[in-house]
Amino acid sequence: MTQSNDSLREIRINPIIPSESVVISTARNMRPRKKEEPAPRDTREHVETCPFCSGNEAMTPPTLSAYPDEQHWAVRIVENLYPVLDDNSDQAVLNFGLHQAIFGYGRHEVIIDHSNHGIAIHDMSVDHLSLLLSAYQDRMQQLYHRDPKLKYVLVFKNFGPAAGGTIPHTHSQIIAMPVVPEDVYNEVEHSRRYYEKNQQCIFCSLIDEALTFEATIYDRDSGAIKRKINVGQYVVEKSEHFIAIKPFASRFEWEVHILPLKHQADFLDMQQSIAADFARVLKRTMARLETVIGGAQYNYFLHSIPHGNDYKNCNSSYHWHLEICPRTTIPSGFELGSGFFVNIVSPEDAAEQLRAVNLD
Repeated sequence: MTQSNDSLREIRINPIIPSESVVISTARNMRPRKKEEPAPRDTREHVETCPFCSGNEAMTPPTLSAYPDEQHWAVRIVENLYPVLDDNSDQAVLNFGLHQAIFGYGRHEVIIDHSNHGIAIHDMSVDHLSLLLSAYQDRMQQLYHRDPKLKYVLVFKNFGPAAGGTIPHTHSQIIAMPVVPEDVYNEVEHSRRYYEKNQQCIFCSLIDEALTFEATIYDRDSGAIKRKINVGQYVVEKSEHFIAIKPFASRFEWEVHILPLKHQADFLDMQQSIAADFARVLKRTMARLETVIGGAQYNYFLHSIPHGNDYKNCNSSYHWHLEICPRTTIPSGFELGSGFFVNIVSPEDAAEQLRAVNLD
């Protein structure tokens, strides 16, 4: 008998990071629980007291970069007033027996995504999103170029209190750090090992499977279908140069990853000629999420190859991508205590619902 998605219970292994497991337990969706409330959206175009609104530039630190220019900016970058890391000092490593501390050296900046206070990503024009992506690239390149001590530059966006968003005006952030964060390190290392064994980028392999692979698993005794994977069932959006995929081992119910179809390790190498295509896929993916779950609080973040000599041999094995992670549930003690993610929505059902949205 085919296992219904209404009662699916599986432990799925992340093929990129095999040590990361996800429990898919759709029956848990029936239990009484408190969901994350939709994030309140302030849709006003301008707020007099908002430091990120145009005309209020004096409320923020000085402009670091502005696009297209500082007087008529559509995207603006400033230092974060409350930085996680800063570059005011470069002290030595401190050792206390088994305990070690590195001074919190780095950079923390805010990218004001749009001059319109309440506009959402899915409401921005493709041209504007292309400009925002260019701003990401420019600032990442500047940070890497100016300071060789910075090993990784992370671009991310938080929307809603549950996702860490504290200011309603649409904005992203950049943190540059002297170490490579664990999630990125694990992706790079496991993809390198896969490449050494198979001479193929694992991200490219996953894209190929999403576009070409299908399989049916039958019960040996009854002959009934136990599981069926159809070609394209994890594909949410596809364009000439990019694809949005629902991961088989999704950590979050509505998690979606966007990747370039053609292999590329470094986001900084993305040509401007295809930035609009990426912007279009991002816009459409966010519109699908908005339609299906409505007002979700979310994080998204760019994972790209770290810079430095240690990673020069990983260009063939790593593949940059954007991870979009809506926050629709609150982690439980099991998740925090075990390190397992628990997903109560079948990734197959989630992908089907997202694909079914009519955007035309």
